[in-house]
Amino acid sequence: MRFLLFVFLTLFSASTIQAQTQPWQGKFEPIDNMIAPPNSYRTASGAPGKAYWQQRADYKIKAILNEKNNTISGEETITYYNNSPDDLSYLWVQLEQNVNKKGNEDFGSINNNVKDGMNTRQMQFLTRAIDFPAGYTIKYIKDAHGNTIKSLVNNTMMKVLLNQPLKSGESMSFSIGWSYHITDRSMYLLSREGYEYFPEDDNTVYLIAHWFPRMAVYNDTEGWQNQQFQKLGEFALEFGDYDVEISVPQDHVVASTGELMNSDDVLTKTQQKRMKVARKSFDKPVMIITQEEAIANEKTKTTKLKTWKFNAKNVRDFAFASSRKFMWDAQAVKLPTNTVMAMSFYPKEGLPVWQEESTKAIMHALEVYSEATFDYPYPVCISVNTSNIGMEFPMISFNGGRPKNGKIRDGAKQGMIGTIIHEVGHNWFPMIVSSDERKWMWMDEGLNTFLHQRTVAERYPNFRNIKPKNIAPFMSGDKNILRPIMTTSDNELFSQFGANFYLKPTVGLQMLRHSIIGKELFDQAFKEYANRWKYKHPNPSDLFRTLEDATAVDLDWFFRGWFFTTDNVDIELTDVKWFKVYEENSNIEDQNKTLKVKIEANGKNTEAKAKDFSNGPEVINMVTTPDTAYGQFLSRLDEPEIRKQLSGKNIYEIHIKNIGGLVMPVAIEWVYADGTTEIDRIPAEVWRKNEYNIKRTFIKNKEVVKVNLDPNFEFADTNMKNNSFPKIEEVSEFDTFKEQKAGN
Repeated sequence: MRFLLFVFLTLFSASTIQAQTQPWQGKFEPIDNMIAPPNSYRTASGAPGKAYWQQRADYKIKAILNEKNNTISGEETITYYNNSPDDLSYLWVQLEQNVNKKGNEDFGSINNNVKDGMNTRQMQFLTRAIDFPAGYTIKYIKDAHGNTIKSLVNNTMMKVLLNQPLKSGESMSFSIGWSYHITDRSMYLLSREGYEYFPEDDNTVYLIAHWFPRMAVYNDTEGWQNQQFQKLGEFALEFGDYDVEISVPQDHVVASTGELMNSDDVLTKTQQKRMKVARKSFDKPVMIITQEEAIANEKTKTTKLKTWKFNAKNVRDFAFASSRKFMWDAQAVKLPTNTVMAMSFYPKEGLPVWQEESTKAIMHALEVYSEATFDYPYPVCISVNTSNIGMEFPMISFNGGRPKNGKIRDGAKQGMIGTIIHEVGHNWFPMIVSSDERKWMWMDEGLNTFLHQRTVAERYPNFRNIKPKNIAPFMSGDKNILRPIMTTSDNELFSQFGANFYLKPTVGLQMLRHSIIGKELFDQAFKEYANRWKYKHPNPSDLFRTLEDATAVDLDWFFRGWFFTTDNVDIELTDVKWFKVYEENSNIEDQNKTLKVKIEANGKNTEAKAKDFSNGPEVINMVTTPDTAYGQFLSRLDEPEIRKQLSGKNIYEIHIKNIGGLVMPVAIEWVYADGTTEIDRIPAEVWRKNEYNIKRTFIKNKEVVKVNLDPNFEFADTNMKNNSFPKIEEVSEFDTFKEQKAGN
């Protein structure tokens, strides 16, 4: 006996230790061990803590664009504020242009393999047969006294070795001189900036971004974010003020982050008068530069320079576009707390669709995003047309989509407008709610795509829109290849990053809004997150915690399954049992009498599992509750009333199996014999006790002829063929059902 007790205690202790070291990972367990723990910087509620801090960097930049040799050179002074509790003996500065140096990872081989018949551009991506003098030339780094500061360059990161430590709470200024050759965008895959050449009129549109050495982020979660730039994962940047002077050919027009400070020097009197009109035009854009003026400007080709001066407050980046080809229109957009100038710049090749649609799309994005989060805070919002791109920066975005010979397909037009809305939307995520794109691409792309789709749904209801069903094919893919959303940006497969970082988070947020939390409560919580973290650096844990904190809904099961696993939704309606209760004897005085179920289908009953409802309801017996079942309770239920309430009613017991592994709420559609339908909803918590099989009982007045799960495709079920009873046997029948529901 003692031996058995010893064995029991030993096994119990071992299991306890194992449980402590390997905590239970059920689908409804908290995700506390999967996200960063709260602290004085980031609270358990998801809000910034009292001790939250972040660094700051202000810039003064003077740059010259040389059109003859396609180079840009500049001098900048960075004032860096060390708001951290740490003393810093060195700083990390980002040099993104170095990614284009030959030998560095430029992702040219993505989805490109050597094969017979491959086109020349694909071969250029792979081999760089035409080489290019890419990357920065750093001319000097000096402190405020003119003393040289040593540095070490590691690919796209430069380590600035300070002459003396920068202490906590102090700031310092240092200057960098630099230059680089601007990239020909047609030669490089995933080129987010560079120039586009137009052979017909021998002109160029310059998209200048990632163009000056920029401070890397130093934060409370990982210290320096000095992960190398590999093109797929984008940027992590600090906020600051910018004073920028850009010298370009005199006949160029510049569109830029910030507010133009010297319009008298760079705009004609006519352009200034038109801008004055545009500032009061809230119903339509005003042409600042017309088509005829832009075409005339294309022919000038001056070599003289003109300097444009811009000022931007509290932004995390700065970009601009320059060309003599630009047409320019502008319109005022009135928000509750701000009036914004929405402006579009485009070459004649963008006509007529850009003149008709671009600034209108900016306006729609500004209004919907502001309502969903906070009012757009900046003075301008600009869309610039170019080819094969959609890329965002504070106050300005570069957007593709052009007609051919003045005509554009409906699908291409929708894509163009969607791109503009999407890139304008990035002003909120991540330009203001400043998540780390290099680490968590989904935090900006997913959240932004969610609001982008909301904008399209509200302002362009006839356009195609992302819905949960769109992610189902991806989620039903090979689990050996699929990766969860919580994969860092550069480690995602190129073939999957669009679905995993854009589409899947969007669908997840749509589910939360429409089917799990509810619109009003979700919208308030989403707005709370945006306002808590505007001009700050949130992490995934801050988003997850805020959504729970602001809704009082336990969402750990959803975050665990949707973001941390590759499970998919596939629930099967395995069986539906039908029972019907009636009063066999209308005079119920004896509570010990047995209540029986009437057999309605030709008096037949079968023990075999029913394939449909043709055999009628099954026979059951319901007896009076014995006293012993009440335990010590002295009161008794009104059992005659219970029998009365059930008399003649249809009782349906449904059996559901979780095949895909991902738990979700269950929507059940009842199709009645009279042709009417009804939907019941069961919350996801129904799976708490059994994550694989559940049963639920429903009482219906009408007879049911069909039961469907997830009838409106709310939960991205990957196999709708097993969602119905009676079973859908024929593919054609399923496809018809699917098309009808999709149309609704």
